Amino acid sequence: MENIGSKVLLVDDEKDILEFLSYNLRKNNFVVLTATNGKDAIKIARAKIPELIILDIMMPEMDGIEACNELRAIPELKDTVMAFLTARTEDYTQIAGFDAGADDFIKKPIRPNVFISRVNALLRRRKHFASKEDVIELDNIIIDKDEYLVVKDGKKTQLPKKEFELLYFLSSRPNKVFSREEIFNHVWGDEVIVGERTIDVHIKKIREKIGFDNIRTYKGIGYSFILSSGI
Repeated sequence: MENIGSKVLLVDDEKDILEFLSYNLRKNNFVVLTATNGKDAIKIARAKIPELIILDIMMPEMDGIEACNELRAIPELKDTVMAFLTARTEDYTQIAGFDAGADDFIKKPIRPNVFISRVNALLRRRKHFASKEDVIELDNIIIDKDEYLVVKDGKKTQLPKKEFELLYFLSSRPNKVFSREEIFNHVWGDEVIVGERTIDVHIKKIREKIGFDNIRTYKGIGYSFILSSGI
């Protein structure tokens, strides 16, 4: 009952799925909003600012990936959790989804109890991330959670949500080596099904965009954010 009253926006062009998921959410005291395409979802999200948006990927007019990209560009929705509802679990689909700003993938077919558990877990992660300090300053790097912004040597770079959260998590405890399992659990959640290369791809993109060598790879173990004094 921890998330009573939380607003959830469901977006799917299949009305039977909308009805099924809406019924189970309302039964668990969530406020439910619905849309059948990405364009309507954006209008509703702007007006209502839901805590969680669940999007189908394959939809008419505007698919879930494109809609997620546009939703992530709306400042008022920066703390909204977004998840894709899909039967597709290929690595490239997940990477495209996370690049668009998704927090999770919920796999079809859906069992009601598992679905509600996943929704609660996503909202817990939202509260956990929102409770952390807004800015981390290390050496010549500033990591600003409020704007998903990294400043290094005066150069500003805005990262997609998952890349930022990964960097933020590693930098929250400099010089600590985080195992791959720890990173998955804290950044993606222990119930999220992602490909083996997901972390590696995100680390590679962070390095390409920020251009610093503070993130060190420990083969077979995980990653660490190393301060210059510890390199």
